[in-house]
Amino acid sequence: MKRAFERTTACYRQAAALFTPAIEAVEIPYEGTTLPGYFHPAGPSDAPRKTLILNNGFDGSPEEMHWMGARAAGERGFNVLVFDGPGQFASVHRQGLHFRGDWEKVVTPVVDYALTRKDVDPKRIALHGESLGGYLAPRAAAFEHRLAACIADDGVYDYGIAQLSSIPADKREAVVAALSAPSAPQLDAMLENAMKTSSVARWAFTHGMYAFGVDTPRAYLAATQAFHMRDGVAEQIKCPTLICDAEKDLFFQGQAQQLFDHLTCPKTFMMFTDAEGAGAHCEAGASRLAYGRMYDWLDETLSAVK
Repeated sequence: MKRAFERTTACYRQAAALFTPAIEAVEIPYEGTTLPGYFHPAGPSDAPRKTLILNNGFDGSPEEMHWMGARAAGERGFNVLVFDGPGQFASVHRQGLHFRGDWEKVVTPVVDYALTRKDVDPKRIALHGESLGGYLAPRAAAFEHRLAACIADDGVYDYGIAQLSSIPADKREAVVAALSAPSAPQLDAMLENAMKTSSVARWAFTHGMYAFGVDTPRAYLAATQAFHMRDGVAEQIKCPTLICDAEKDLFFQGQAQQLFDHLTCPKTFMMFTDAEGAGAHCEAGASRLAYGRMYDWLDETLSAVK
């Protein structure tokens, strides 16, 4: 894994230098270390421009975000800043940093860095989260009020409960209690069996344990319970927010609507369908369509910023 990580990163950095203007590898100061990322400048000059911070998710990378929004936003005249937070790609491989639920503590240093650049308009900085980023971005926006807009694609209200979607609703409370119990052999056996019979479960638990820094599937699920917008967190978002949903999202069915319903800020709901080829998680089958619609909204929203 480490070898593949090093080779893919080196390959992308060679390619990044060949773009016009060149895509710049950056290191963002963060709690005594740095978060790696890339700055995609919208033009060759240092004139202040609207800037989009792209936040990947559970298993993404800033290199992958090149085609997951970065170049689409660049076509609209946005600078784009992508980064690896704790638990994501370079930060976990290189530094052993693991996911944290209070993601505002991650995004605030990223905004701080953006504001040091002459080519960033401080009044027009937006945040776009993909996949698990559909929780991370709105969580950050609830506390980081220098953001002019936020996009959650797909929106996530309670990541921890979403991990228990296969558990009948009347049994979830008991399962949540068992997650943090000193011993829960029945639940451990159930999770181990799920990994044997489902490739999706095997991937989710294996990567989840690695990215969250825990040793068992149960410990991973326990850690996810802190990743939610409940208890008035969603209601603290002040900037205009776009909540996206995909008709057949494999991981977060119903979560986008829940998040939208709890927002008290200016808000928009955007549904993508199977008929459009955009019904899969994060509209993977119709990215051009999805980014066109999302960034139409973002252009219109930021045009109102004085």
